[in-house]
Amino acid sequence: MAQKVVLKILSMSDEKTKQKSIEAVADILGVDSISVDMSNHKLTAIGEMDAIAVVKKLKKIGKVDILSIGPAKEEKKEEKKEEKKEEKKEEKKEEKKEEHKEEKKEEHKEEKKEEHKEEKKEEKKEEKKAEGK
Repeated sequence: MAQKVVLKILSMSDEKTKQKSIEAVADILGVDSISVDMSNHKLTAIGEMDAIAVVKKLKKIGKVDILSIGPAKEEKKEEKKEEKKEEKKEEKKEEKKEEHKEEKKEEHKEEKKEEHKEEKKEEKKEEKKAEGK
């Protein structure tokens, strides 16, 4: 089963050390994917590899803190659940917007009907005045 290793490399502050870190982890047998977050100095490796070997290789580059080691698939499930929740929220927002638009259209139609009725009343009044003269 694939595992996810998240490490903080304190000396990773420029592109050169980033590239060295990626190359060092890529040499390890079983690494499937590598991602780097330069702003937080984090390196994430996913695959069926030895986490200790990853840490040993990176210690040659600089100080390494282990943030987490665990199964890779569980976190993906959690991310999918979160994505589904976000999608549902977005759908609800869109539905509310559509309902609101429909309500506005209905109100607008009612206002036009009332205006039309008032115009007819005024026309009738004018006709009666014209007949009376």
